[in-house]
Order: sequence, then C-alpha cells, then structure tokens
Amino acid sequence: MARAALLRLLRSQSTTFRSENRLGKVHPWPHALGAKNVANSTLQFAPAQRRLFSRAAAAEDESKISIGPRKGGEEGNDEKETGIVYYGPISNTIKKVKLLSLSTCCLSVSLGPVITFMTSPDMNVILKGAVASSVIFLSASTTAALHWFVSPYVHKLRWQPGSDSFEVEMMSWLATYLPKTIKFADIRPPETNRPFVSFKANGNFYFVDAEHCHNKALLAKLTPQKQARESPFKNL
Repeated sequence: MARAALLRLLRSQSTTFRSENRLGKVHPWPHALGAKNVANSTLQFAPAQRRLFSRAAAAEDESKISIGPRKGGEEGNDEKETGIVYYGPISNTIKKVKLLSLSTCCLSVSLGPVITFMTSPDMNVILKGAVASSVIFLSASTTAALHWFVSPYVHKLRWQPGSDSFEVEMMSWLATYLPKTIKFADIRPPETNRPFVSFKANGNFYFVDAEHCHNKALLAKLTPQKQARESPFKNL
C-alpha cells in the first residue's frame, strides 16, 4: 500500500510539472504576437511617413526662390529635351519677380483710381486725378524698367554642334517664353553701355552668363571681341 501511494504521489508531481512547463511555453506567445503586430504596423506606417515628408519637402522647395533649374521637375524635362547646352541660372527668379511686378501693376491701374476717389471725398477732382495718374505712372514705369533690364537675359539656349544657327528662349513682357533663332553670322559685339549684355544680333541685345556656359567653343562664338582700330600713325 505504501508503495502504491508513493507511486501516485510521484505521478501527480510529474503531471503538475509538465503542466507548468506547457503554461510557461504558451504564455510568451501573446507578447510575441504583440511585438509582431507592432512591427507590422510600423512597416505599414513607414511608407506613409516617407510620402508625407517628401510632400512637405517638395512644398518647401516650391515656396523658395531657386537659382537654376529645379532638381525634380524642370531638370528632368530639360534632360528629355535635346540640344539644350545652356540654362539661365536665375531664370526662375526673374519669372517670379516679373509676375509679381505685373500683378502689382494691374492692381495699381485697376484699383488705384477707385481708392483715390473713394477715400477722399472732400479733395478736389483735379488733385484726385493727379494722384491716381501718378500712382499708375509709377507702377507702369517700374514694370517697364524691370522688363528693359531683364529683356536681354537668355533663359535657354539650344544648339547642335556643327550648326550655323542656334535657338534661344527669351521672356516677353507678359512673363512668357519666346523662342528665337539666331545665326552666328549675325552676331556682333555689343557697342553699348547697357549692363548685362554679351552680344548683339539683328538689332537686339542678349546676355549669357559665362560662368554657367560650360561649352567654351559656343561661348567664344557668342562673345566676339571688338576689332582693334589701327592707328593712323602706325606707318609713320
């Protein structure tokens, strides 16, 4: 009897020990599943965070005034276009400043007289007309001066090696790009005191930034040197 009781006690202890081991093995599974779910959620949110940060960076880049072609949009489009050998480094800045000047000019012309006649009802009509005319004249003159100053700027230049002509993109007074074809035979030295002028062709002035024109052979053709005048006392 004692031996049978001892065997039952050993069996009961062995069964309890096995059940505890099973519980110890099964118990960590919820933690593992929780960690796995957290890892999956982080992997799912990672692309969304990357897209959010990329959109924020793109919006910040668009709000800035850049010098030269943009890395994302315009530069990729320029790579598709063949023959572009020069890109104006401040082309985007000139366009933004010109659009700002045009918008302020339109607002001054349209709202200037209205505000002048409505804000001072006791003022003489002649004085009101003089004030409104002066506002319109100042706004139009600054816009015209800006266009005169940046009109020789070459924004893009296309040229195929061996060709006797090239194409440039200039900016109109409405801030739109206008293509022009120029022959090398028509290029003349700019005999003027006007600033930022590289050469003259067909009666118009053009400016190319020499530091950003990497094709030196083209640059030599675009910037002809003035011929030195011979002195009349040379043969004396």
